[in-house]
Amino acid sequence: MAWSGSINWDSEHESTFRSTQGNLERASQSIARSTQIAVETEQIGTEVVSELGQQRETLLRARQRVADTDEELNRADAILRKMKCGVLSNKLTLLLIILMEGGILACLVYLKFFKKS
Repeated sequence: MAWSGSINWDSEHESTFRSTQGNLERASQSIARSTQIAVETEQIGTEVVSELGQQRETLLRARQRVADTDEELNRADAILRKMKCGVLSNKLTLLLIILMEGGILACLVYLKFFKKS
C-alpha cells in the first residue's frame, strides 16, 4: 500500500538536515567550551601543583631550621647546666673560705684578748 499523502519529502529531509546540522553545531560549540574549560582547569592545576611544591620546600626548610634551633637549644642548655654547676662550686668554695677566715679571725681574737700568757 503506497502512501500518497501531501508530505513533501525533500522539504522534510531538508528540515531534518538543518535540525541535525544545528544540533551538531551546538554540540561542537559545547565541545569547544568544554575543551577550553579543560585547558583552563589544567593550567590552574599546574599552578596549584607548582605552588604546593614551593610551599613544601618552604615547610621543609622551616622544619630544618626548627631542628637546628632545637639542637642549638640543647647545646645552650648543656652549657647553662655546666655554668650552674660552676657557680654552685664557686659559691661553696667562697663559703668555705669565709668560714675559714672567720675561724682564723676568731682564733686571733681569742689569742690576742682572751689567752693569758
